[in-house]
Amino acid sequence: MSDDLTIGEVAELANLQTSTLRYYESIGLLPAPRRVSGQRRYSPAVLQVLAVIQLAKDAHFTLPEIHKLLYGSSAATLVERWQTLAQHKIAELDAVIHAAQERRALLEEGLQCAALHVELDELPISQTAKQAS
Repeated sequence: MSDDLTIGEVAELANLQTSTLRYYESIGLLPAPRRVSGQRRYSPAVLQVLAVIQLAKDAHFTLPEIHKLLYGSSAATLVERWQTLAQHKIAELDAVIHAAQERRALLEEGLQCAALHVELDELPISQTAKQAS
């Protein structure tokens, strides 16, 4: 008896749709599995690859970034690729956080700014809205 898994078994164990597995295979995230009578048969090791893919997705890596993580430069180990990509992702997140903090500060300032409130109330559209109600 073989330890190989069908696509349905892999999908169930990894909590994925079979179409997701086929897609990952088509874009090169998963190696093409061997075939038995035309049906895919996966090694149980595919579950570890899928766990890494899910971890990377949870960290908001893009599919091209995940491909680079798994199959990037042969000169770098998987751990080295993870570290490099994670450092880049942290820098991206820092930029997003900084931009969000600036927007929040702008909104908070707008809530406290009496002059802005007066300007908003004096806009012609504000007058039209008052007359319509």
